[in-house]
Amino acid sequence: MSSGSERTCAGDVAPIRAEPRDDSEQVTQAVRGEPLRVEEERGEWARVRTAYDYPGWIRRAALGGAASNDWLGPRREGDPLAEARTFLGAPYEWGGMTQRGIDCSGLVHMAYRRLGHLIPRDADQQEEAGETVAAEVLRPGDLVCYGDHIAFWVGEGRILHSTQRDSVNGVVEEDHPPQLAARVRRYVRFG
Repeated sequence: MSSGSERTCAGDVAPIRAEPRDDSEQVTQAVRGEPLRVEEERGEWARVRTAYDYPGWIRRAALGGAASNDWLGPRREGDPLAEARTFLGAPYEWGGMTQRGIDCSGLVHMAYRRLGHLIPRDADQQEEAGETVAAEVLRPGDLVCYGDHIAFWVGEGRILHSTQRDSVNGVVEEDHPPQLAARVRRYVRFG
């Protein structure tokens, strides 16, 4: 394998870490078939960059064959909120992107990705990339941005998000908690 090569994630899911160590923070995950650009190799590790421009370290054993240009699939009409609801009950996991564990921005990212739309990975990046929407015209599926957290607006004062607070751990649909409502910075949508 050479630096600069495009590879795929060979397993169902593989952690991408901040440093080339198993005890380093997981910053995101790669899922089967996802393309990864190899930027550097160091022993059993490869520094990669995801298709959504996220850098990190992955075990070289998790890398598969050459990447395909059609990995994302065609863009299709659909409801990102409905896609997000398929994760209801999944546990919260920092950097997670699957039913086995997912964080708030991973939930938003994967809901859009399942519809063939590649959006940024982190909450602050998603907020920046989205089109601002006034609170008075919010519709289900719009995103509620808190700076370091993001949620789907469900309507009627409810949100859907992945959270780890108090006794709540995972993807839930709930009334908009007052402590979160007070922190809203912006509402956005992706067209």
